[in-house]
Amino acid sequence: MSYRALWVALGAALLAACSRQPARPAVERIAILRFENLGDDPSVDWMGRAFAEIMAGELAGTADVYAIPSARLHSLDGALGPRPVAAPGISGERSLALAAGANRIGYGEYRVRNGKLEARLTIEDPAIHKALSSIAVSGAAGDIVAVASALAQHVSGRIAPYGTRNPQVVKAYAGVIESADPAAADTLQQAISTDPDFGPLYRELAQVKLRQQDRSGALTVLDQALARGGSIGAVDRARAEFDAATLRGDRAARDRALIALTHADPADPTVWRDLGFTYMSRHQYAQAASSLRNALRIEPDDADSLNQFGYAAVYAGNPEESLQALRHYQQLQPESANPLDSQGDVNLVIGRLREAEGYYLAAAKKNPDFYGGVDFLKAATARLMSGDTAGADDAARQYFAARTAAHDPLVEFRQVEWQWISGRRKAGYQQMEKLAAGPQREMAAHATAEMALWSLMMGNREAAAALAEKALAMATPASAETATLARFLAQPAASPAEWAARAQRLAPNPAQATIRNTALAYALLLAKQYQAAAPVLEQLYGQGQSAGEGVPVLLAWTYLETGRAAEAAALLHFNPIPPTVGLEPFTSFYFPRIYYLRGVAAERLGKSAEARDNYTLFQKLSGPDPLL
Repeated sequence: MSYRALWVALGAALLAACSRQPARPAVERIAILRFENLGDDPSVDWMGRAFAEIMAGELAGTADVYAIPSARLHSLDGALGPRPVAAPGISGERSLALAAGANRIGYGEYRVRNGKLEARLTIEDPAIHKALSSIAVSGAAGDIVAVASALAQHVSGRIAPYGTRNPQVVKAYAGVIESADPAAADTLQQAISTDPDFGPLYRELAQVKLRQQDRSGALTVLDQALARGGSIGAVDRARAEFDAATLRGDRAARDRALIALTHADPADPTVWRDLGFTYMSRHQYAQAASSLRNALRIEPDDADSLNQFGYAAVYAGNPEESLQALRHYQQLQPESANPLDSQGDVNLVIGRLREAEGYYLAAAKKNPDFYGGVDFLKAATARLMSGDTAGADDAARQYFAARTAAHDPLVEFRQVEWQWISGRRKAGYQQMEKLAAGPQREMAAHATAEMALWSLMMGNREAAAALAEKALAMATPASAETATLARFLAQPAASPAEWAARAQRLAPNPAQATIRNTALAYALLLAKQYQAAAPVLEQLYGQGQSAGEGVPVLLAWTYLETGRAAEAAALLHFNPIPPTVGLEPFTSFYFPRIYYLRGVAAERLGKSAEARDNYTLFQKLSGPDPLL
């Protein structure tokens, strides 16, 4: 029986009360809520979930309609409070749909009588609280897929056939979604045996396995799905590939699956957003910005995408587009300090230092507790980058006042770090010695570990080794990592191969790769083994911001020392954004060193005036540097 034959004149389109309909959105983000059983037969209650799942499944892959999956709706239960997953959607899922950004809500009811399955779907525009249309259909009581498909065609004429026609398989799938059945794995396995080409069964079974801490079992299930080839459908196959790659930690396969998903389901904003974040982590900013534009085309008011797009666009060379997105983010969340902070970051990155300082101070005024008052420190850093130490100190004092108000026990330590980073190294070192000898163990442990690093930077490996041992002897959980790294770096000179072996012993676990490579990179830089340091830093650079803001500067350092001035200049083009945690022990390895390196790069590229300006600023903020 064709779908058209199922349509009956049980209903007609409802016109909105107003004479003019609202403009149709570029992409309809529709949440199909669980249908309500209006009949007398409770044995078909499962159909309520099945209608929603079938319609969402058939709309997946449509370019101008995004059917928000029920899993995404109920992922918001933690924020809005749990909703009974088996309750009628109009009462149990409406608020979830609104929170998920739906600009269309589909809800319906059904009943089975006289051997017929009768169903009605209503489409509502939640912005105006009006029903836009309604359609009623009927079909054979045992053919829910055909009836639900007829309803889906009312939403879009370009639906894809559902992955199964078997009502028992649909019932099993819907039942598992709505229950905490301990035998769910058996139910799903039996359904797979009945219809092995129904892709959603495999992904649901894999989730059951993961909840049971059976990672290898989940991978086996996903591999079984992939072995079906194209028979499980492009969307389900790409999702299975993504899940399997994520479980295996295979970044390349995960990236390929994300790209495949953008083709298979182009209206899913979460896929575009994930792809954008992936490109950001690989420093492919033009691709990141393009992906996030697609996400925002579908969800133009998504704050996370707007914020991330702001960073992607500025690094891709489009600062005005970046700031436009962040201003929209600010309009959406006027009480949040983060949009202002992000606008500060964007201006800092491209060297608009006065503008950056203004945004940072506005963010700090909006919320002085935002990341522990770090916007005051960011404002101070922006002023410092202009060479105005006195003005920078004014903003820094506000940061220290905020930390004092927060009862931070390390305020004095942070003040001395600021002295060092702002060019008063002798006074800073003397003050740090006093803190290291003081009665407060936490303060003394941090100060001693920091002095070990400073001694290394000044070329005094022997003093650094002694200080590192002392720091470890008094270490607290908060200071132990810095002390351990200082002791590692203070070891006697060695070949690159020996340093690599030492780093492997320091952090042997595969999960410690970032710690291992970071320690190795600093050791090779301190040893002036730049050729060996470059590939280690390149690997860290490939991890994006998770490896630290200073990595591009350090990588540029190795490039300059190995004859790659143009590549170094590209890495040094943007100003590093201060970490949200404030100054870190290794900040002084790349700041203010960045200005010396910019001077070297400019000089080698024949830009003498630019080189002179950077050398002057570096000298003002650091004085002679024994490592250069």
